[in-house]
Amino acid sequence: MKYPKDYLDEIKARLKVSNVVSRTVRLKKRGKEFVGLSPFKNERTPSFTVNDEKEFYHCFATGEHGNIFDFIMKTQNLKFGEAVKFLSSLAGMKPYTFTKHDQEREKDWNTYKEIYKIFVEYFQNELLLNNNSSVAKSYIKNRGLKLEDVKNFQLGFVTNELDFYDYLLKTFNKQDIINSGIFYLDEKKQKYINRFRERIIFPIKNISGDIIAIGGRAIKENNFIAKYINSPETKFFKKGSNLYNLDKSRILSNKVDYVYLVEGYMDVIGLSRNKIQNAVANLGTALTSRQISMLCQFFDKIIICFDGDDSGYKAALRAAENSIIEIKPEKKISFLFLPDKHDPDTYVNKFGKDKFLEFSNQNAIEIHKFIFNHYFNEVDDNPSSKAIFEKKLKSIASTIKDEFIKKYVLDYYLEEISKLSPNIYRGNQFKQKINARSLKSTQKYYNETKSLTSIEIKEFSFLYILIKKPEFIRENIHLIENVKLFTNENKILFEALIEQSNRFQEFDINKLNIDKNLIDRVFKYASIKNIWDKSLNNDEKLENIISEIIRDLKNYELEIRIQDLEEKFSKDLSEDTFNQLKELKKLQNLN
Repeated sequence: MKYPKDYLDEIKARLKVSNVVSRTVRLKKRGKEFVGLSPFKNERTPSFTVNDEKEFYHCFATGEHGNIFDFIMKTQNLKFGEAVKFLSSLAGMKPYTFTKHDQEREKDWNTYKEIYKIFVEYFQNELLLNNNSSVAKSYIKNRGLKLEDVKNFQLGFVTNELDFYDYLLKTFNKQDIINSGIFYLDEKKQKYINRFRERIIFPIKNISGDIIAIGGRAIKENNFIAKYINSPETKFFKKGSNLYNLDKSRILSNKVDYVYLVEGYMDVIGLSRNKIQNAVANLGTALTSRQISMLCQFFDKIIICFDGDDSGYKAALRAAENSIIEIKPEKKISFLFLPDKHDPDTYVNKFGKDKFLEFSNQNAIEIHKFIFNHYFNEVDDNPSSKAIFEKKLKSIASTIKDEFIKKYVLDYYLEEISKLSPNIYRGNQFKQKINARSLKSTQKYYNETKSLTSIEIKEFSFLYILIKKPEFIRENIHLIENVKLFTNENKILFEALIEQSNRFQEFDINKLNIDKNLIDRVFKYASIKNIWDKSLNNDEKLENIISEIIRDLKNYELEIRIQDLEEKFSKDLSEDTFNQLKELKKLQNLN
């Protein structure tokens, strides 16, 4: 028996090829693709590639090629049905059992989709072609939307000129129409009413791009009706398990590793029309861990950006406490609060894409710090308030599923909480508390580090070692030979340290003719300093640490050279360029 195409398509939509393959093959990002050693042949030079955008893998060594089903079948020696069951479980879907119940559900699903498809297409034409939709057209124009935006998001306007319930009865039975949730029964009139009448509609799609529900926005001022409404939950639509625009944004995860999670349909559309298309919206309910888990399948970073008013802040706090449960070592959740009560739509339309991204990069705050800052601001200077504060943070940290993240979040909270006490008892000694950095200065430090690149921070660690342990470097000068730095200011400092100290033979930092600000930056941002200071008396450990940092710096240089050659090869297809590229990749594998 054949699996329904929709069922297989949804599995593929939920699972990136690289995520499936990386369970058995170690992959590295190379441009738009991932590369790794072939699982079908022993090799030293990677010839196995994965392309998430095209949803396939290809092995140049053996010619093996296919999608996620092919990969699981070939690497785990499974039949197609077994592979489907394995991948459906991995995707969080119920297994398809070919029972009568499944067949009836499949039939209902196809009918459900068709009703929504007809409904959306009809009322999109009403918006575009009906002269009586002028009020809706004016609203859309005033919001800055163009025809391409209307078509891209399939916006429509529900006019009252046709009894659409009766219209659908010509093709579908009464129960199927009622099950769609588009209509409700007016008990006084004993008539089924279109719940989206005189509203602009926003089709809500599942991850595969099928319309499963509708959001509606009233365009006439009326205090007795809600401004926004959604379809009620149905057999095929659960608000807490879907996100607006996930079907489009997930495809972009092959190009960007982060996504904006916003509150409203217009926020998504406003960002999209300003070329920020990696945005989704929740559906009028509190953010769920299920929605966060779905986003984590495609993106490494989630930036939650709700409206800048009080209700937006409260929604963000609820979202933080619900979603911190799902954070993992390789995933990051941050919160962004826009100024002057802006929402993403108004901010990006006023200031543009670049300003929005700049503000985001400088002001996004990690989830655990946002939660801490919120409850810290509620603490009064009395033991009871502090006790409640500590209990609340410990309770939140305990909900985190990943044990490693739970440990470090709890460590962070306990460290910050300890600063609230005048003295801390440790190891039979009283230590004077360290004055807590103000929230403002903490945020300033966080914003500063956000602007630094990963390689710049790695360079700070390298320079920190040179300054802190010159006698060790002097005895192991071979370790730092041929090391190349990439940041201009760090290069200047590195060269000055070597030249002015006569290769660390006469090292005295106080006598070096070096800009003190350069040294201060190293001491401020070197991520290695805590580990390094604990290892000062262990030369073997010190050598391992510096060797690892140097290896990372050299690999970064190799990556740049490989990217340059790959770009060159794509243009000239030269055999000489290919051979150079091959040699560099061999060298990279050795490192």
